[in-house]
Amino acid sequence: MEYEGSATHAVTNQPPPLAPYDASADTALLDGLRREGAGWAEEGIRRLGLRAGSAEAQEWGDLANRHEPELRTHDRYGNRVDEVEFHPSWHHLMRAAVTEGLAGAPWAEDRAGAHVARTAGGLVWGHTEAGHGCPTSMTYAAIPALRRQPELAKIYEPLLTSREYEPGLKVPTDKRGLLAGMGMTEKQGGSDVRTNTTTATPTAESGVYTLRGHKWFTSAPMCDLFLVLAQAPGGLSCFLVPRVLPDGSRNTFRIQRLKDKLGNRSNASSEPEFEGTVAWLVGPEGQGVKTIIEMVNCTRLDCVMMSATLMRKTLVEAGHHVRHRSAFGARLLDQPLMRNVLADLALESEAATTLTLRLAGAADRVARGDTGEAAFRRIATAVGKYWVTKRGPAFTAEALECLGGNGYVEESGMPRHYREAPLLSIWEGSGNVNALDVLRALRRERATAEALFGELALAQGADARLDTAVTRLKEQVARTSEAGARRLVELMALALQASLLVRHAPPAVADAFCASRLGGDWGHAFGTLPDAADLDAILARALPEAS
Repeated sequence: MEYEGSATHAVTNQPPPLAPYDASADTALLDGLRREGAGWAEEGIRRLGLRAGSAEAQEWGDLANRHEPELRTHDRYGNRVDEVEFHPSWHHLMRAAVTEGLAGAPWAEDRAGAHVARTAGGLVWGHTEAGHGCPTSMTYAAIPALRRQPELAKIYEPLLTSREYEPGLKVPTDKRGLLAGMGMTEKQGGSDVRTNTTTATPTAESGVYTLRGHKWFTSAPMCDLFLVLAQAPGGLSCFLVPRVLPDGSRNTFRIQRLKDKLGNRSNASSEPEFEGTVAWLVGPEGQGVKTIIEMVNCTRLDCVMMSATLMRKTLVEAGHHVRHRSAFGARLLDQPLMRNVLADLALESEAATTLTLRLAGAADRVARGDTGEAAFRRIATAVGKYWVTKRGPAFTAEALECLGGNGYVEESGMPRHYREAPLLSIWEGSGNVNALDVLRALRRERATAEALFGELALAQGADARLDTAVTRLKEQVARTSEAGARRLVELMALALQASLLVRHAPPAVADAFCASRLGGDWGHAFGTLPDAADLDAILARALPEAS
């Protein structure tokens, strides 16, 4: 029985949909884009930001994660095909990313700031979803490693730097554009790649080998080419493995299963087996790690970028929610404690974005032959990879909590972001690996410490708390053991972020960051900024509509 006026489901006190919105509406990002030499790309970044925040692109991200990739090992007749099928939304995301130059395109552009523009593009296009950033990142990173073998680079680099997305397995040179992946990790070794047991046997043809082994994590198995590590007669070496051989036959790339992962579920991660798999040597035998390390440096930068993107995306989501929801007689946004939480998150987000773009600027200048930036990039990328990706999960959890129970519901999108966040600390070396890498660089390459402290010196005298932290850091560098590597790298990261904010951010942002992160006027959770922090100024910069 129905009664007039008895409706019980009128929706009130809920925010409207966020989309459409402008994912590039981030002052810190646009300032960094100009500062690092890619101001010429601002119009394109703004256009991409509007596209990323559109209802259509946001739906692509949702659908690509709800309809996960499926492995098809055999066709209907029993022939081995080893293919992975994706929802159309995955292809929409990939096509947009490749067309916008977020894969290998910067290596083909003779323009200062090209790599910065790509990173900034990732910071805004990443608002759609994170999984498809894996194959674009690996494609970008494959170029400098492939250049160790010029004859291979001559064939494949023009296709890897193409802005054309052409899915499907075909002879690589018959396609308009290629994607690259990599396979280093094996189940017995993990990050200790020198223990890899995959073997590479030379053939009668110079530079051509056959591989036999099992890779434990190989993401994006539908890429066209893979850089893999295997044990050759001369030691651990790097090889190029195409999915389809020049004669049109399928290379042996037996996908045993797809990983059932915590997050990054739109992207397929696989366990391929090699048996008589044809591969071409990249770089000298026995120098596999040295050859592929440049690829790792590039993908580590992308881990920092993707973490910063998740921070910004979830901050925007939280800000939108609290702007439109009320509790206890006032908007959540107007509640003093909620403003403290949001302002604290805003500081973390701006510091991550600013550091990301500084690292991208270094990478761009190194790619154009600036040897002075190489030492800084060597240590600062590992520092950023350790710290920014470590902050991601805690940040995302706090942003989710701003939505309360609504944020815990899958359709809010926040659970997907939360599941994604830990991956970026694991991919390309977990926390310990990166912390020890920093320590190793300090001990073996004196120029890295000089480059880091040279960067920090640019802010000397601007903030007493930063000066004190730098003094303490110099003392720790001289005496830190392996067991203390994490503490050392954490202080490095905070000092580096603070120095960048002191030099480039408004006083309210720099002061609150230094007071909390370096001065000790902070709690153990977000939302514990000191009373003196100018929350209004911080929020007005991070979320302009919140002022």
